[in-house]
Amino acid sequence: MKIEILGTGCAKCNELEMKVKQAVAQSGKFVQIEKVSDIQKIMGYGVMSTPGLVIDGVVKSTGRVLSVEEIAAFLV
Repeated sequence: MKIEILGTGCAKCNELEMKVKQAVAQSGKFVQIEKVSDIQKIMGYGVMSTPGLVIDGVVKSTGRVLSVEEIAAFLV
């Protein structure tokens, strides 16, 4: 599983990254986490507001910080 966090380094993007790492740690699964800050790549996903969360190439959330529980639900 690959999780991409889309954002240019704003506070919300960093908060989402922290929560993704917490959810992954709780799940015990092996997950590749990548921070994507390249605007062209972000726009390639059709994301216009960050932070964005992409799991295995599918956009799951944009423009808000998900809770650890919401992220964990994507990991099952």
